[in-house]
Amino acid sequence: MASVWKHPNSPFWTACFTDLDGRRKKRSTKETNRRKAEKLAEQFEEAARKRRTFSQVRTVLQDLHREITGEELKSVTVREHVKNWLAEKKDETKPATMHFYDASSTKFLDFLGERADQEISLVTRGDLIGYRKALATTLSSTSTNHHIKCARMMFKMARRDALIAENPAEFVERVKKKGGYERRPFTQEEIRSVLAQADEEWRSMILFALYTGQRLSDVAAFTWSQVNLEKAEMRFETAKTGRRMIIPIASPLLSNLKLLRKKDAGNGPIHPRAAATLNKNYKTSTLSNQFANLLAAAGLRDKVSHKKEKDGRTGAKTGAQLSFHSLRHTAVTLLKEAGVPHAVVQELIGHDSEQMSEHYTHVGSEALKKAASALPDVTTL
Repeated sequence: MASVWKHPNSPFWTACFTDLDGRRKKRSTKETNRRKAEKLAEQFEEAARKRRTFSQVRTVLQDLHREITGEELKSVTVREHVKNWLAEKKDETKPATMHFYDASSTKFLDFLGERADQEISLVTRGDLIGYRKALATTLSSTSTNHHIKCARMMFKMARRDALIAENPAEFVERVKKKGGYERRPFTQEEIRSVLAQADEEWRSMILFALYTGQRLSDVAAFTWSQVNLEKAEMRFETAKTGRRMIIPIASPLLSNLKLLRKKDAGNGPIHPRAAATLNKNYKTSTLSNQFANLLAAAGLRDKVSHKKEKDGRTGAKTGAQLSFHSLRHTAVTLLKEAGVPHAVVQELIGHDSEQMSEHYTHVGSEALKKAASALPDVTTL
């Protein structure tokens, strides 16, 4: 016989009922009214014992919901929910991240095919496992995990809005990293070989990454308004963490900036082509591919095709030991080799977490200037 029970710390009644095999089940009714909860529990048991089809159960629940609340039970397709989720995220998400959410949700809808126009409650954990497997055959483990995380967020909102009883993506685990490679820092000789292959803008971007330790998205977006050549310092906010930075400009980078300034007196992007590419695509993949071509030209990695096949990549993308992000690692390595304290290194290149940032707020500007001056000049032989 169906009954209800309420945990002392929960406002909702839980339905307790028995299925056709005699197994005892528990499901939250999401009801604070005991009478309404008891009625739901009875309907849960009736459906479980008869093993009704989803459409039959939903008809029962719709009638019950209408009788209790006077409102229609929500019925939303996967496609409709995705549209609603993206609309909600738009006002609280950065453009680059929003671009990814849009692309990732489209990828999931494409995977479902015709089922994307069925009710979202029909999506199972098995569907999400299949989606993960499909992603892993054509993408890197990192990209696969990003898409699965996006799916989790979409279904978390569906659970919050009572469109589904359980989140089918909640316990879909991340895939393990593939390839067994580790990114490493550049040697000074390797940096000089890449600089020799670079045009003026890429040369400047490489120096920025090496002497500020910043990521490609920040380097591409830097503007002249963020630079004070007289004080030899930069003020900016990092794109990934939103951390506000004030860092000294190392001598080799300062010399580079003074040369560029003679050709550009405005306050726009320091690297116009890169900034335009970033603003157009909302991501750095095109710029990363361009840098990979520079590495190939310098003989530091094999040349690879960045073009997709008609139906996507034929296999998961593999990584390389050297990339633009390796310049950030190089900055850290060179600073540590010069004996710069760990706290100063972290403050100069920026922290990935707010806790770390707060922990090292005691680092002063003089210590940062000393650290910047400890970096070697890779522009000279």
